[in-house]
Amino acid sequence: MKKGILVILGSFFLIASCSKGGSDGGGGGSTGGGGGGGSTVNCTGVASAFAANVNPIIQSTCATDATCHGAGSANGPGPLLTYTQISGASVNIKTAVASGTMPKVGTLTTAQKNSIICWINSGSPNN
Repeated sequence: MKKGILVILGSFFLIASCSKGGSDGGGGGSTGGGGGGGSTVNCTGVASAFAANVNPIIQSTCATDATCHGAGSANGPGPLLTYTQISGASVNIKTAVASGTMPKVGTLTTAQKNSIICWINSGSPNN
């Protein structure tokens, strides 16, 4: 009986310690929210223009080569090289950025995450 309880407790702690939640560095609070990603960000004053802010982040951290989202990529939404590709994948991008599952290599700063999330929240304008 004691072994069974210890196995159950050990399994619980193992599973709980392996989850990637908690310290996503997302700033602005992670309090649920719509549109995927579960992140609520106060977008007041956040630099979120596509050409000046969002696209440079995606090109330098996501569209780096074919193993990520560069030319020839088959990962997730595929290549993220143009406004059309990026805006078409905006729901997936928001979910991945807010949850911290992307980028696979490295991390985004809170400011970078907020720029992407706020751009998507504003309707993904081509600005």
